[in-house]
Amino acid sequence: MRIGIIGSRGIPNRYGGFEELAEQLSVRLAKLGHEVYVYNGHRHPYAEKEYKGVKIIHKYDPEHRFGTVGQFIYDFNQIIDARWRKFDVILQLGYTSSGIWYWLMPKKSKVVTNMDGLEWKRSKYSNLVKRFLMRSERWVAKHSDLMVADNVEIERYLHEKYGGQCVYIPYGAELFKSPNEEVLEPYHVQKGQYNLVIARMEPENHIREILEGVKQSESDRIMLVMGNLDTPHGQMLTRTYKDSRIRFLHAEYNKEVVDNLRHFCHLYFHGHSVGGTNPSLLEAMACGAPIVAHKNEFNQSVLKENGIYFETAEDVAWALDQDFQQDALNIMTKTNTNVIREHFTWKSIADQYELIFSQVRI
Repeated sequence: MRIGIIGSRGIPNRYGGFEELAEQLSVRLAKLGHEVYVYNGHRHPYAEKEYKGVKIIHKYDPEHRFGTVGQFIYDFNQIIDARWRKFDVILQLGYTSSGIWYWLMPKKSKVVTNMDGLEWKRSKYSNLVKRFLMRSERWVAKHSDLMVADNVEIERYLHEKYGGQCVYIPYGAELFKSPNEEVLEPYHVQKGQYNLVIARMEPENHIREILEGVKQSESDRIMLVMGNLDTPHGQMLTRTYKDSRIRFLHAEYNKEVVDNLRHFCHLYFHGHSVGGTNPSLLEAMACGAPIVAHKNEFNQSVLKENGIYFETAEDVAWALDQDFQQDALNIMTKTNTNVIREHFTWKSIADQYELIFSQVRI
């Protein structure tokens, strides 16, 4: 099959979940013999025309100049280019800034859309933007040949609201197999003596509640907070939380470093609440990190009873101050790694996408 993947910032991944999906999926599909193309923004640091057998198409992305408006232009440029590529299948990652262009999609290509999370619930958006996102979701749901949900609760929502063709395919993760305590040295922390947050600095990721919990707790353990600190919310957090136990770190894209930080932490805090199955949750599970997650239907559908849950800063403080039995934590982390092995490997996810791409063409 000739497959085009649109809607990400590009590969190799230098940003987030959709980029990781685009990279993992495209490389595996190319190895299976398919002709795969991924669209990259023109400023992506990888400037080559091919990556591990995947064809790269660079398109103008003015997000750095125009912010959100630039994302709409970038999606427009991708879709216009795709009109003459004669793709058998187009995988569209999300709809936030591409839904408005649904009428420009090539008519002879089958369009499969990964619907992401409930974007219109994100607190960073104004009411006007939220209404637009709900309409964009509706446009894409109506005009896609198939919708993909990365979480069973998102799948249920899409079925109930739109009644169209929708399948559940989660994100994937690779089991962590190469622990190296030397990676911790630049961070001046030791195995089991620090806690960790890795997230985009946005309100719906509940970083503020986590840091308030640190302030309220009596624990001396360091909390490493890693993410994009240059966002308005990130800047507010760094100004507000000056506690000596809180260390802010800029986003790190070296997977060996990030996985080791997850693997050796005492507790990993996951505050995501609106995005379906977040890839960072699966990655933390794959690294054997004991997880304290925000209590919501998305996180609970993945972790089930194999996590500790919080809703408030007081819940966070309680978790930080608990003297958890190591045996209990080990059972929890071992169960989570088994869940990854059985249900969330990237090979399995790629096989499922290959199957639906074949079926949607019939």
